Amino acid sequence: MNSAFGGPASRRKTRSVTVGQVLRLGGDAPVVIQSMTNTDTVDVVKTAIQCAELARAGSELVRITVNTPEAAAAVPKIRAHLDAMGVGVPLIGDFHYNGHRLLSDYPQCAQVLDKYRINPGNVGHGKKRDEQFAQMIEIAARYGKPVRIGVNWGSLDQDLLARIMDENARRLQPLDAVGVMREAMVASALESAAKAEDLGLSGDRIILSCKVSGVQDLIAIYRELSRRSDYPLHLGLTEAGMGSKGIVASTAAMAVLLQEGIGDTIRVSLTPEPGGKRTQEVVVAQEMLQTMGLRAFTPMVTACPGCGRTTSSFFQELAHSIQEHVRDNMPKWRGEYDGVENMTLAVMGCVVNGPGESKHANIGISLPGTGEAPAAPVFEDGVKTVTLRGERIAEEFTAIVDRYVARTYQRKIVSQS
Repeated sequence: MNSAFGGPASRRKTRSVTVGQVLRLGGDAPVVIQSMTNTDTVDVVKTAIQCAELARAGSELVRITVNTPEAAAAVPKIRAHLDAMGVGVPLIGDFHYNGHRLLSDYPQCAQVLDKYRINPGNVGHGKKRDEQFAQMIEIAARYGKPVRIGVNWGSLDQDLLARIMDENARRLQPLDAVGVMREAMVASALESAAKAEDLGLSGDRIILSCKVSGVQDLIAIYRELSRRSDYPLHLGLTEAGMGSKGIVASTAAMAVLLQEGIGDTIRVSLTPEPGGKRTQEVVVAQEMLQTMGLRAFTPMVTACPGCGRTTSSFFQELAHSIQEHVRDNMPKWRGEYDGVENMTLAVMGCVVNGPGESKHANIGISLPGTGEAPAAPVFEDGVKTVTLRGERIAEEFTAIVDRYVARTYQRKIVSQS
């Protein structure tokens, strides 16, 4: 644990997997965020643009659907477009049903992808299942590509499920239907990983996942998967849903596991609101990890919820504008300053908790509430530095934040070579 009062448990010991040139999963590497495009992969430009948007939002891996010959042929072109844009994010190919043919028939696609995702429930049936799974694994081994063996409860291998049910019927204390499903998920992942190693894929090129849409199912399955293996694990609640429901469900499930040290990569599988940004799922994943104290991506703004003591919505508007200002400037700040992502800010609406919260933050402002003097003290590292008044409080406070960043965080040394 990281303090006398608790905190996230130490990460479980796993094998370390390298994706692309330098990105590491598992081992002592930080938890990695990934996402997936929802464009038609055949549309090279649109897919490359969305990959770039996700990467710039903070997705460290981006998965694309590879489901047709046309999509497989498009993959090298997508990679070329990303390279031309200066976006080096590793690409994952998502394969189902015909992945063995696509990887065989389009070797350039197989070479360009940085990682494959294979669902053992969707690689074929009977004898063909083993042959087609072996074909994909042998290609991965040939090109030195890591593979995520991704089981999904919506597409479980029915032969394996029938076998688990038969074994369960012979138990002295049989599992219930939910327990059988959970055991089948874990067994599918572990048995597929063992087959992959037997076929020549190194154990340090295997990642496992077991996707379900129930919070308690996800927690129980990953605890068991963690107990029975040392492969890096990808966490994600599949079909999490839209809006607050999807955010709450994903956070409720993954936060429990991350708190226990389980999980090496995560994805928040949100259904975008109509017209909403695909990048929202990346922001939610970042905020989950940052609020848990596992990683830092961007300065976080603390703001009070408002009550009868707050006189207007101005503190809400200021909190929103400061958060947007910080997010908009982070790409530039990250390139210029070390440690700026750890900065904390507070925007408070009255005197009750305002000064105290402001003093705890690196920079905080306490706006006047009902019956309070029309003055807004600003605190920097616990010390009151100025009191703002008038119509330009928002602009003046934003300028204070910018000056604080430039003054406080060490400038990065840019190589001249």
